[in-house]
Amino acid sequence: MLKIGLTGGIGSGKSTVAKIFEVLGIPVYYADDRAKFLMNHNATIQAKITEAFGSEVYENGILNRKLLSAKVFANPENTAIINNIVHPITIADAESWMLQQTTPYAVKEAALIFEAHAEKGLDLIIGVTAPEAVRIKRTMQRDGITENEVKARIAKQIDDHTKMQQCDFVIINDGSTLIIPQLLHIHHTILQNIERLHH
Repeated sequence: MLKIGLTGGIGSGKSTVAKIFEVLGIPVYYADDRAKFLMNHNATIQAKITEAFGSEVYENGILNRKLLSAKVFANPENTAIINNIVHPITIADAESWMLQQTTPYAVKEAALIFEAHAEKGLDLIIGVTAPEAVRIKRTMQRDGITENEVKARIAKQIDDHTKMQQCDFVIINDGSTLIIPQLLHIHHTILQNIERLHH
């Protein structure tokens, strides 16, 4: 079974693309959602976060995300600390999830595949891209935040152009280009490659 990464900058529409893969019967691992789950349910992560950021970040065993975010954003070094705690365990969790899938391929949807060096465990990577103005507008609408807040988040990710150059396939999600034909083309190409590998 092939392990496929799906990535893109904030507001690129990765989740929309991931949902279409699910409609095609391809299982999707949502790394960001899963990381949030693990931060509340994985004892190792909880212990390390408590050690690094203080016991007040957990209230009755539930992570106070606002408080942790405030601490993390206050200092760039803290971003590296939290990533070093959460990323390795989430990557391992994704790998064991992949091993349980029985489809020709499975997809791991994650914003920070290259930033977390998770590409090593993946066979192919699909990038989703959109013009920055579109991404800013989408994120402002989705998260109810200001343009400056979106730009600050974008600045923390690898430049979109650089990211797309590292991907095996790119889906353009600019609001006018149809994404389903692009996705179906990629889907069939992957399936053909799998056929070829087996013959």
